[in-house]
Amino acid sequence: MMHRTVAEVMTRDVATASPEASLKTVAWSLAYNDVSALPVVDAHHHPIGIVSEADLLRRQAGLPEAEGRDQLRGTAAVDHRTMDARTAADLMSTPVLTARPSWGIVETARFLNERGVKRLPVIDDTGTLVGIVSRSDLLRPMLRRDDAIREEIVDEVLGRTLRLTPGGVTVTVQEGVVTLSGVVEERSTIPIIELLCLSVDGVVSVDQSLAYAVDDLQPDHESAHDADHP
Repeated sequence: MMHRTVAEVMTRDVATASPEASLKTVAWSLAYNDVSALPVVDAHHHPIGIVSEADLLRRQAGLPEAEGRDQLRGTAAVDHRTMDARTAADLMSTPVLTARPSWGIVETARFLNERGVKRLPVIDDTGTLVGIVSRSDLLRPMLRRDDAIREEIVDEVLGRTLRLTPGGVTVTVQEGVVTLSGVVEERSTIPIIELLCLSVDGVVSVDQSLAYAVDDLQPDHESAHDADHP
């Protein structure tokens, strides 16, 4: 079965900032490249931090108004490290979390969710930046066409992996929802089919009304039962 990796969905042409870049340069680069964050890289192109629009806005919010009134007075303490920042290195978030090109889409999405971050610089075995992957990149498999999902299930899941008799299981896919009907030889095959279908990129859920010829989950192998009525 086809399992998408970070390498297939990441952005390879990554806008970056040097540690010495001024905050104005960072702001211009964010706007010019239409991105919300920049990896900060050293002389070897190794990511050492991330500087984002949110970082710049936090600094901006801490500045006094033109009349000299402190906007944050009475609401929060001023972060002097942020207020004194002049370069990307001063303002960037560290340590930087990274991904590898070989990571699967699912494990990367879980990592982003668990760590509460929106994007990950992608590095190779030498620690060199080779791309960046964001939440929106990881959603791309959800955009797969229904016919492509159905083809993978029929050819890869039912055919090559499970080697089921062609035509024994009917597969329809609508808006990523897979519906399975038909008859399989053994009852124990049904949950395996469901699990494998759910692992196909782009599948939202699986509905099945499969029947079975042999109930191999029972000691006496009762036969001719429907999966929904064991």
